Amino acid sequence: MNLDTLYMKQAIIEAKKAEELGEVPIGAIIVKDQEVIASAYNLRETSQRPMSHAECIAIEKASEHIGSWRLEGCTLYVTLEPCPMCAGAIIQSRIEKVVYGASDPKAGCAGTLMNLLQDQRFNHQTEVVSGILESECGNLLTSFFRNLRQVKKKRQEENE
Repeated sequence: MNLDTLYMKQAIIEAKKAEELGEVPIGAIIVKDQEVIASAYNLRETSQRPMSHAECIAIEKASEHIGSWRLEGCTLYVTLEPCPMCAGAIIQSRIEKVVYGASDPKAGCAGTLMNLLQDQRFNHQTEVVSGILESECGNLLTSFFRNLRQVKKKRQEENE
């Protein structure tokens, strides 16, 4: 098993923690020198804060861990392609590489809708690797939203 797969499996574990809380199951870890220095999962619903995406929380934790906002030499592993907000945080924190599982056709900014991470107009570009354990990452999200719709439908039926 290569390192990208190994670390993505750890990000999936984080995503499952989010799902247990009723959060959208997205997980992230940050690795430096083959050591996991931060891990996080979505907490937007729990915290009611829009910036509580897994990537942003992991970036904050990693910065605290190394004592710098510059996360040079770090790789971010995330189960879903980063959105524009997270892509901005990745650029601003100088993360060297991003590895993601599933593409995001609604908000993906690491190659799907646009690629902010490799835009030459910014003063920092990030290497991007996509599709690592893509099916497993995508299935987590598909299953979560299917269950959410079923619960919503059941509640509507009960109220009729």
